[in-house]
Amino acid sequence: MRIVIHRGASQIGGNCVEVSTAKTRLILDIGLPLEDPAILLSRQSAKRRPPDLPPVPGLFAPGPKVDAVLLSHAHGDHTGLLPFLHEELPVYCTKGTSKMLMASSIFAGRSQPKRELPLVPGTITRIGDIFVTPLSVDHSAFDSVALLLEADGKRLLYSGDLRLHGRKPGMFAKLRKHLADKPLDVLLMEGTNIGRSNLGGCDSEAEVEYFLRKCVDDNPDSLLLASFSPQHIDRLVAFLKAVSWTGRTFVVDVYTAFVMHLLPGQCKIPAPTKQNGIRVYYNQSFESTWQRRRLRKVHDMFLKDRIELPEILHEPSRYLMVFRPSMLDHDFAGTLPHGTVCLYSYWPGYLRNPDFRYFLSALEKVQGHLTEVHTSGHIAPADLVKFVRSLNPRLVIPMHTTAPNQFKTHFSNTLVLKDREEHTI
Repeated sequence: MRIVIHRGASQIGGNCVEVSTAKTRLILDIGLPLEDPAILLSRQSAKRRPPDLPPVPGLFAPGPKVDAVLLSHAHGDHTGLLPFLHEELPVYCTKGTSKMLMASSIFAGRSQPKRELPLVPGTITRIGDIFVTPLSVDHSAFDSVALLLEADGKRLLYSGDLRLHGRKPGMFAKLRKHLADKPLDVLLMEGTNIGRSNLGGCDSEAEVEYFLRKCVDDNPDSLLLASFSPQHIDRLVAFLKAVSWTGRTFVVDVYTAFVMHLLPGQCKIPAPTKQNGIRVYYNQSFESTWQRRRLRKVHDMFLKDRIELPEILHEPSRYLMVFRPSMLDHDFAGTLPHGTVCLYSYWPGYLRNPDFRYFLSALEKVQGHLTEVHTSGHIAPADLVKFVRSLNPRLVIPMHTTAPNQFKTHFSNTLVLKDREEHTI
């Protein structure tokens, strides 16, 4: 079994890993680096090749054919290069990842695989002479998996992105049990948080939910804005519980409502209806584009539960509203209700973007404020040590990290690879 990290050996995001035998070549994830603006490519601009496609033979460079691409989850730093794949190349992903990719394709112009095949957690799929078993992990992307690959008498686990402080601690126990019967030869392990200061541990999702409830209780007279990704289902659940606890109405946009519409059958999420204390706001960005984008069916899905902005502004303290910075000018005409509070649940670095800086200045003008209510979607350093030691692999290869050498502090069997460096098990 041969391993090549084409990209992601010493950076966060942009994952692209090859695992192969003499007969079969598989690519695990095809992401754009987080710092690359191309991660936000629209369907139109995606026709132009970004400047940094990794030179994977048979994929983005001449070479022998690739048999399949496997996706660990739907985040753009793991799927952003989908537009540049040959349409006949099979792409394997879970049902939940497929749904999130579909939502992104409809609302953000991102790509879905042309030839998509299912990965079912816990079920073996044979591709050539490699046996692939997806194993469910807890991450901030819905239906994420680690990937166990077995061939030539060897076993390799690609962690994808994961954590131990989310809502589903039982996933770790189940993964560990699945791997306990045979030795693990290689663990390709994400290390997003290793080497960062003040990250020995992370707040749990339960603590985030508690803090959200407290923020709602502490601001009874304010319009509350929820700034988060609706595909982060744990965070969506936390906001739903916060409004249920306090009696406010949760106002979602059409994108969030559509994501909620996709989830029944896979997780317990209420339908976005008045009866469930949820209303749907058709923001101006959607209203001005749905006809051109031929989204009549999506547009009409939620009309009976629609709410207009004047109703919200008439009594803003009754609502917690999903918000994007573009809505400040397009929907609120540049002025927010007095004392508006934004509950922000993204990576803090996004606050440096011009659209958020503009929004922060608008909050200040109305004596409002922003409160960060967030926890990492990635494994905390202390949990990373626990995770690796419990699996006891013969070899640990770090990736998805800016500090791969930090692994050597904890694991004497660490092998640090460079991008495009080959290793044979």
